Amino acid sequence: MRRVDDEFGQQELVLLYIAKRLKEATTLEEHLTAAGIDYLVECDTYRGGFIFVSERVGAFFYVTDQDAEPARSVLARHGYRPYEAVS
Repeated sequence: MRRVDDEFGQQELVLLYIAKRLKEATTLEEHLTAAGIDYLVECDTYRGGFIFVSERVGAFFYVTDQDAEPARSVLARHGYRPYEAVS
C-alpha cells in the first residue's frame, strides 16, 4: 500500500523503480498494492535520452530492504525491470 515518508520512520528505503509516465506509475501502484507491499512514491528528476540528454521528471518507487525482493518479483512478473544500482 502507498505510504508517506513519515510512516517508514528510520527504516532504510531502497529504490525499486523509476516510472517515466503517469500510466506506468499508476499501474505499478496497482500491482504493488494488490501484492500487499508497502511503498513510497516521490517525484524527482532523472537524466534521460541518448542523443539529446535532458533532465526529466519521474515517479520514484521505494520499498524497505525486507520488501525489496518480493517487490522485485512482483515487477518482474508483470514485465517491469526493477532498478539496479550501478556499482
